[in-house]
Amino acid sequence: MSAQVGPGRRFLDVLIGGLLLVAVSPVLLIVAVLVLVTSGRPVLFRQARVGENGRSFTLYKFRTMHTVASGPEVTAATDARITPLGAFLRRTALDELPQLWHVVRGQMTLVGPRPESATLAARYPDACRPVLLARPGLTGPAQLRYRERSAVPPDTWADVERWYLDVLVPLRVAADREYLDRPTIRRTLYYVLLTGLFVAGLADLQVPVRPPLPHPAPASPEPGRSGR
Repeated sequence: MSAQVGPGRRFLDVLIGGLLLVAVSPVLLIVAVLVLVTSGRPVLFRQARVGENGRSFTLYKFRTMHTVASGPEVTAATDARITPLGAFLRRTALDELPQLWHVVRGQMTLVGPRPESATLAARYPDACRPVLLARPGLTGPAQLRYRERSAVPPDTWADVERWYLDVLVPLRVAADREYLDRPTIRRTLYYVLLTGLFVAGLADLQVPVRPPLPHPAPASPEPGRSGR
């Protein structure tokens, strides 16, 4: 698995990322005003994310959730903390447009693994941790196939974070490795094109996640016996 961004991909990051940043600047302004009017400040959400080789950076995206809400690190599509406008922004990935700035700066790349939060990255299964060395991407095979709809666990799994770490992360890492094992310019442009079709509503690559065996609940102590 290649964790480095070669000169060809870096050229695409600067060229395509820079052109897109200029082209969508009116959209950025409109979304910023809508967030401000409907939800107030702050307009941007910021969070420490794990970057290339484990280096942390501050990621910016449009705020899509209530500022006073707290809850699990993983956000599912049905999360009550998401604002009405935020649901639309997340569904269309418009909330992620500010990340083009990270692509141009070199903190992210056009295609790569999802930029993970430090809290969740620390809990990754050992076999999945090598993906955290790669430069995170604005889009990628895992981000197109397994979006927030996949983060809704079945009724047998009450813990959304455990569902994400035990079930989704291995699937996402496997999908990302398909690209990272051969990150050619042609494949990079392919995923950029697919992402454009997704944002335009012309393609939906999300795949259903087959529920595994129910997550075992902690054993209850027998009547009359201590649970310690």
